[in-house]
Amino acid sequence: MLGTINIALSGLEAASKRVNASASNIANLQTVGSVEADGKAPYDPLTTKQTALNIDGNGAGVRSEIVSAGRPFVPSYSPDSPFANAEGLIGVPNINLAEEAVNLLIAETTYKANIATLKTAEELSDELLSIVDDRA
Repeated sequence: MLGTINIALSGLEAASKRVNASASNIANLQTVGSVEADGKAPYDPLTTKQTALNIDGNGAGVRSEIVSAGRPFVPSYSPDSPFANAEGLIGVPNINLAEEAVNLLIAETTYKANIATLKTAEELSDELLSIVDDRA
């Protein structure tokens, strides 16, 4: 029973990290920077990387970490920006709002599934305790 609870808790933690990465991306949508290598870089979008955990060949949950999405910035023309180079170009984060919306929906579904798992584990535990009480 504890294994099931730990797996569900790791799923909740993974969903939280997905929300944090998407929230950071949305909040930094307009955090521009220089296209020059020696200038202030634009915001680097984030994503999550998940790895299945196994103990003795049995599923033990998921490990999730926030990592760079590895998407280079998009050059944009903005000659009035303090980050503009001689050609008037700045770096804009390569963030897709539709993708971030999907990530938030996936996180919501993951939350719901793992909460349902925790509730079922609680019900099974309560039922087991009532059977033990009935025998005593």
